[in-house]
Amino acid sequence: MTALGKLIRTTAFKLIAAYLLVFAVFAGSVIAYLGWHTQRLVTRQAIEAIENDTRFMQAQFERGGISRLVQVVTRRARAPDAGLLLLTSFSGEPLAGNVLNLPLNFLDKEGWREIDYVRSEEAAGPPSRALVHVIFLPGEFRLLIGRDIVEREELRQIIIGPAVWGLVLLVVLGVAGSLFVTRRVLKRIDQMTAISDGIMAADLSGRLPVAGTGDEFDRLALSVNAMLERIAALMAGLKEVSDNIAHDLKTPLTRLRNRAEDALRTASGDEEWRAATEQTIEESDGLIRTFDALLMIARAEAGQASARMVRFDLADTASSVAELYEPVADEAGLDLVVEAPGPLPIHGVRELFGQALSNMIDNAIKYSAPDTPGERREITLTATREGERARLVVADRGPGIPEADRPRVLERFVRLEASRTRPGFGLGLSLVSAVVHLHGGTLSLEGNDPGLRIVIELPLDLSDETPPA
Repeated sequence: MTALGKLIRTTAFKLIAAYLLVFAVFAGSVIAYLGWHTQRLVTRQAIEAIENDTRFMQAQFERGGISRLVQVVTRRARAPDAGLLLLTSFSGEPLAGNVLNLPLNFLDKEGWREIDYVRSEEAAGPPSRALVHVIFLPGEFRLLIGRDIVEREELRQIIIGPAVWGLVLLVVLGVAGSLFVTRRVLKRIDQMTAISDGIMAADLSGRLPVAGTGDEFDRLALSVNAMLERIAALMAGLKEVSDNIAHDLKTPLTRLRNRAEDALRTASGDEEWRAATEQTIEESDGLIRTFDALLMIARAEAGQASARMVRFDLADTASSVAELYEPVADEAGLDLVVEAPGPLPIHGVRELFGQALSNMIDNAIKYSAPDTPGERREITLTATREGERARLVVADRGPGIPEADRPRVLERFVRLEASRTRPGFGLGLSLVSAVVHLHGGTLSLEGNDPGLRIVIELPLDLSDETPPA
């Protein structure tokens, strides 16, 4: 396909051509109406002048007969601005007037008509066009009174000629302008197409060009670029998760295989077989919990749990989860203090919040346990209301997290060097972040001097005054 054919087939060119056609039709209609109305006005003026002359001539005939009428017609025919006048006998013999070269039978009928004529003083000139009125007088005399309408024809030529050339110029300039505009539009579309082809070829770094004019192409480019940024971030996250899974799950899987192989090679009795089996089951349960956590995070980030959302009391949920962990905390030398004055109604998935709270408390117990026997530390869980939002805080007295590393620990499989000797896969806070994001809340990690404070803020459900479930 040629470049011109490609331009003509574009939607932009078709739209501009359609608008140009509609405009040309309207412009031609307006010009035609103006020409017709102008001609009608000139004709109407000629008719009024002829009717006035007719009434005057009839009055002169009634006053003085044919002789007076001949005198009046002769005098008027010689005037510089005289119209067409011709008075004949019943046989067609001219008695007075200023018209020549009329057909012999022209005056046989009364009424209005248009004729080509030659004035008597312009016998050698070209014929002119006139509107005339023929009337019969008593005695079978004929009187022709008319007005030259050559001005009407000239006016028509003055209007129609430039109008036609104006329309032609309009069409030519419109086509040229449409080709220019279409070429610019097609150039931007070709750029977008080329970049899109590169993106489809796995080059996610490509972005649509933005001209900075703020037009619809810029708005489209900005939206698509934002979408591409999101896709690139998701792909990078997917790659990172895949790498982390391959790295962090390889160790327990290798350990599981080695223990099974060692049991096959060295176990000699039921007790050794039983111990090896229990260790294998324990390792398998850990892997299952890891994959369950990954599945839960994926569902929370995808919003698949939205259908299970109900109205429940966050304070009651926090108290219930803390009650389950009080024995574990006490055994680790920790005091779990709960301050949750309710109710705090929120709209969400109670089970997900229970799992998120469990992860936060479990992390606090894991990293806050005192190293000195007999030492007691405190973990606080507070759930309060601040305006139209619920504020949930879990604070411990452990080593805390450096400020530079706090954004990283919310990602999957991220474990700081100080925690790699402890059990876990680095998914606890990732799940908390996904759950908070699902419910439209915010999550922030703060220092506790010493220790860590996990602060969650969620919108309250104030749509119903009844107590939450």
